[in-house]
Amino acid sequence: MNLTYFIATKSYFTTQIMKIKYLVYAMLLIGFIGFIGYRISENKSEGGDSKDPKGKGKTMNVTGIVATPETFDNNLSLSGSIEANEQVEIRSEVSGIVEGIYFQEGSNVSKGQILFKVNDIELRAQLRQTTTREGLASENERRAKLLLQKEAISQEEYDLARADLKSAQAQSQLIKAQIAKTAVRAPFSGRIGLRSISPGTYITPAILVAKLVNTGKLKITFSIPEKYATQVKNNTSLSFKVAGSTEIFSAKVYAIEPEVEVATRTLQVRAIADNKNGILLPGTFADVELPLDIIKDAIVVPTEAVIPVQKGKKVFITSNGQAKEVMIETATRTASSLLVLSGLKPGDTVITSGVMSLKDETPVKVKIK
Repeated sequence: MNLTYFIATKSYFTTQIMKIKYLVYAMLLIGFIGFIGYRISENKSEGGDSKDPKGKGKTMNVTGIVATPETFDNNLSLSGSIEANEQVEIRSEVSGIVEGIYFQEGSNVSKGQILFKVNDIELRAQLRQTTTREGLASENERRAKLLLQKEAISQEEYDLARADLKSAQAQSQLIKAQIAKTAVRAPFSGRIGLRSISPGTYITPAILVAKLVNTGKLKITFSIPEKYATQVKNNTSLSFKVAGSTEIFSAKVYAIEPEVEVATRTLQVRAIADNKNGILLPGTFADVELPLDIIKDAIVVPTEAVIPVQKGKKVFITSNGQAKEVMIETATRTASSLLVLSGLKPGDTVITSGVMSLKDETPVKVKIK
């Protein structure tokens, strides 16, 4: 009796638990379906789309601007490289022992200042030898000339004596030139760098002694696209910045390459800037702003409205309540806008939002900014 009662009770509770379990599953399923329906409804509400009355699709709410002619300061943003106005590697033209160094590393030196001296004892000994030979040849030439005047010797004998004199003189001049090269002088005023020699070093023309740089003025070299080549002239003023400084520096174009580089289709331009305070360093990059011709009736569009495509660039305008794809040709780009050369006309409404989702003839409702 007790066993039968226990089995019946267990069966009853098992049945109740299964009913509760199925009820929970059913409630979870209903809640999940309701949540999905809610999210779909919310997404439709957030999209702000509505059925087009003609049944062509959903109308998209977008923003746009009206293309209006304006004056555009056509500035070209470029990357340039700063170079020293003059820079040279100091080397010795002759080989020998360095007997003296007359500059301080990292200091300013003047044009013509002796930087270091190579021992010239052997060369001076050779000079004395050739000077003696030159003197003897000069005396022989003088005597031969007197004898020629008395017709005691032939013209050929006199010419030989004269040739010996010329040869001795040339040898003396050669040795004097070599002696002059033992004193290495600064070819221009500037700042000299770190030296790689010491007194007593045996130096050859292959050894780099130091670098001499003139940083009183600096060159800024940059390249412009070929389509702007006719707009850049000598004496054009420009501005530039360097990394690590907020100061705006100025420079002036002084040289333009006479041909466009075929590989890059760019034209190289060089400007010069004053650097009296020594802030600018050769070898650094410069962000150059090059002013071009000012365009009075320019059409400018925001960069977010422009879509790059394989054949160029395009924008969407509105026509009869629909989006219309238009190919455009652009020029200068600023941080937030693009100069349009062709494809748009004054009065066109250019769509600036949601452009990646648009297609031709998509119904749109435009809110003008």
